[in-house]
Amino acid sequence: MIGKLTGAVDSVGDEWAIVDVSGVGYVVFCSRRTLTGLPSPGETVRLLIETHVREDHIHLYGFADSAERTWFRLLCTVQGVGARMALAILSVLPSAELAQAIAAQDKTALLRANGVGAKLATRVITELKEKAGKIAFAPVPGEAGRGGLDGIPEDAVSALVNLGYRQSEAFGAVAHASRTLGTGAPIEAVIKAGLKELSA
Repeated sequence: MIGKLTGAVDSVGDEWAIVDVSGVGYVVFCSRRTLTGLPSPGETVRLLIETHVREDHIHLYGFADSAERTWFRLLCTVQGVGARMALAILSVLPSAELAQAIAAQDKTALLRANGVGAKLATRVITELKEKAGKIAFAPVPGEAGRGGLDGIPEDAVSALVNLGYRQSEAFGAVAHASRTLGTGAPIEAVIKAGLKELSA
């Protein structure tokens, strides 16, 4: 199994890139976000790899960071979501936004992905909502305390969890409250709005 590739970018297509490692060109399928972040041809790139082996092919899927790979793996566990669909979702929703969308049960965000319908969006949210909060609050370098994930205050989520709400419920309520109140809102106001959202 291949877990990582480091080599020169050879060429890039709509859904793939060829990475030249010591003269061997590996075709790697990537999300649009990962592809647009690749360096120019000839420059060195490092991609984390998920290897899928089937009877008729071996496909390599590449990711710029471990969070995107983790979400790819999780998405592929959902019935109806294959590797290509997972990449389509990650093409429109980077890891942090995907975690927030699932925790907040925001189907509209998932519907932006090519090929995702209402039923599939609901299934993704239903099957992954408990995992979304846990991944969302894994330590992120450079983030601590008040800032949270994409401006979602961790202290407010923690307060709701301490009141007995599940992590995913608390995260979704705080995400909604933060969008409504705007960034920089006092923690007390966010918690109050979150409680109102949960009791609605």
